[in-house]
Amino acid sequence: MSFVPFMQIGPAQGSVFMPIVTFGLVFVIFYLFIIRPQNKKQKETEKMISAVKKGDKIVTIGGIHGEVTSTKEQTVIVKVDESCKLEFSRSAIATVVNENAGEKSSKKDGK
Repeated sequence: MSFVPFMQIGPAQGSVFMPIVTFGLVFVIFYLFIIRPQNKKQKETEKMISAVKKGDKIVTIGGIHGEVTSTKEQTVIVKVDESCKLEFSRSAIATVVNENAGEKSSKKDGK
C-alpha cells in the first residue's frame, strides 16, 4: 500500500458550511440578475398602465394600434378607426406610444 501524505483521517473541517455558502451565493446572484430587474420592470409597467388617459396612443399585446377615447376602472375604450371602437382590459396594453419620439424619428428619415 502506498502512503498518501495529505489524506485526512477525520471529518473535514468546514465541509458542512461550504454547500450552505454556495447556495447562498447562487441565490444572491439569482436575485440580483433575475428577480430584482423583473420586479422593477413589472412596477414600471403597472405605473404606465395606471397613467393611461384619454388621447394617449397605445399598442395592445395583440398588436392593435389605437387612441384611447375613454377610460374606466378596469378597461379602456380604444378608437382604432373612424367608425371602430374596441374595449380592452387595461392589462392588454403593451406600450403607450410617445408622439414626440415618432415625430423626431420621421424628421430623421426625411433628411
